[in-house]
This record gives sequence, structure tokens and C-alpha cells, in this order.
Amino acid sequence: MRRMAGTFSGASMLLFVGLGNPGAKHAGNRHNVGFMVVDAIAKRHGFAPWRRRFQGVATEGSIGREKVLLLLPGTYMNESGRAVAEAMHFYKMPLSDIAVFHDEIELPPAKMRVKVGGGIAGHNGLRSISAHVGNDYKRVRLGVGHPGVKEMVHPHVLGDFAKAERPWVEALCDIIADNAEMLAQGKDASFQNKVHLAMSAKGFGETKDSEDN
Repeated sequence: MRRMAGTFSGASMLLFVGLGNPGAKHAGNRHNVGFMVVDAIAKRHGFAPWRRRFQGVATEGSIGREKVLLLLPGTYMNESGRAVAEAMHFYKMPLSDIAVFHDEIELPPAKMRVKVGGGIAGHNGLRSISAHVGNDYKRVRLGVGHPGVKEMVHPHVLGDFAKAERPWVEALCDIIADNAEMLAQGKDASFQNKVHLAMSAKGFGETKDSEDN
């Protein structure tokens, strides 16, 4: 039985969705950090090989005592909601049992925040999901930084992480995967804090975090 019933509903299957664009040319994009994190979760927790399902690739497994479906939509970012809706309806999931991992330009690089609902901040993947299933799902916001001017946002997120950024990207993927059980249990604040402290211990981000977005 899930220990934080107010956050996840206690249904038999949770859904963790990574957002990104399919294909080798997008694999290293900042926009694909959601794919990267969810793939790291699959590896860390010994999930079965990915297979084609729900207009993308998916795998079922366990994170601690929780049954979880991991999903990487193959629809391209702006149609992500189609894949999410198909998986959600297949398992008859409530929105409260869905967590979406996505890039967030309003957070500094290497930062992570968890929130439920809220705005989409121009993110086409979130826009599509909210249009198909509603807005009150959990978002795991993965900071990739803002290029500084609006006109550069598109090339920024569709550009690859720079070589100098890769150490924090790999650390963030690994640390989130290591602590994913807390997220699956609905312990969002503890999960967020644990990830922040572990990233800070590795020298990524300030030790004191004044950000509360």
C-alpha cells in the first residue's frame, strides 16, 4: 500500500513518462532530458527491455514495492499527449498516478523541482498532455537553463548538451534513478530534497537553495 495516499492514489500501476523527440539526431538534445532520466530509471531498477507500445516504447517493472510503467512517447514532443492518453486509458489510471519528466528552461541547469498541475510555460509536450488528459498530473521539472532571449529558446532546447554540461546531466540522471522509490511512494518533498543535496555534494548547484519555483 502506498504510503502517501494524498499524492498517488493507490492504483495498481503508476506511469512515469519521459518527454523528448524520437530518433538518433535528437538523442543528445536538452529537450530530450526527460527521455534520458526515465531511461536511467529503467536501467537502475532492472526493468524489462523496452518494447513498442502506446505510440512509443514502454516497459513495466517495480520501483521498490510500486509497480510502474515507464513510457517514452514516439509521437514527437508536440503530440506526446496521444501516447500518454493511450497508456492512461489502458490502465484506467487517475491523473494523480502520472509523473511527467521534462526539460524546464525556467530552472537553472542541474536543478530539479516537482510540482502537481500548474501552467505549461510554453512547453509543447505539456500542452499536448494537458489537452488530452487534463492538467493535474505530476511534473518532474529538469532545469536546462534559459538562453537569455526568447528567440533563442527553440535552438537552445533542440541543441545538444555541451560537453561541459554532460557531467551534471549524467549525475542528475543517476541521482534521480537512485532515489526514484521516494517519488513512486509519493514522498515528493523528500525526493526533491534528496536529489538537491546529492547534486550539491557533487558540486552541481549551490549548497543553499533559495529557489522555490
